Amino acid sequence: MKRKIIEINEALCNGCGDCIVGCAEGALQLVDGKAKVVKEQFCDGFGDCVGTCPTGALQIIEREAEAYNIDATREHVLNTGGAEAVKRFDEANEVHDAKEKAAAQPKTGGCPGMQVRMGKKAPGTGQESIGSTVSGQVIKSDLEQWPIQLHLVQPNAPFFEGKELVILSTCAPVASPDVHWRFVRGRSLVVACPKLDKTEGYVEKLAGIMAQNNIPKVIVVRMTVPCCGGLSMMARQAHAASGRSDLVVEEVTIGLDGELMKTEKIAG
Repeated sequence: MKRKIIEINEALCNGCGDCIVGCAEGALQLVDGKAKVVKEQFCDGFGDCVGTCPTGALQIIEREAEAYNIDATREHVLNTGGAEAVKRFDEANEVHDAKEKAAAQPKTGGCPGMQVRMGKKAPGTGQESIGSTVSGQVIKSDLEQWPIQLHLVQPNAPFFEGKELVILSTCAPVASPDVHWRFVRGRSLVVACPKLDKTEGYVEKLAGIMAQNNIPKVIVVRMTVPCCGGLSMMARQAHAASGRSDLVVEEVTIGLDGELMKTEKIAG
């Protein structure tokens, strides 16, 4: 059958194993220092592993492949990882089921970042008002610089000097109304999308920003969808290229409902 499945570019794979940790189905393992698909029937095609790869070696393609077998996969996970691994597998499967139902797609997947989803809002009484389109500022912006798009900023721009740097995904400020007061206030920032931007030169520019300015910390603000993991990957690579051993890079994950899901240190 033709379906979505992971493809690994061995020339780009550095054998770090991050993708293996990111795959709740246990479909990947290291063979001779390279990530490999153990069995096609263990890969559900959702691509949770894609955003964990620091070199961009993984992608989801559509091709003829053995059908995903959830029962065989669960048994495989139990045999190789035990009860805790099965718990993680079951949780991931619930998320995948919810995503495919929302998108009305078959079990074989599709990019989670493109799947249709409707918000859950408590019904009001009567007709609810919507935002005004007339002039005037309702909520104050905390933005203190321009430009903000990563393609447009200069690494030696004065607004980077001495401030924490936020690397902000394009979708995060739309998904969460808290982004300005939680992340933008008092910080410099750049905005980028690892999936839709032409990202050539992004790592080099970020490395230049980190190296040339007295930045105390970098905060990557990303969405929970796997493709957004590319933003964290670029930040880690830029950190390594900057030569700043004293610089800490944190990753903040925002849920599709705008909630702050987790914060973790990813470099430094």
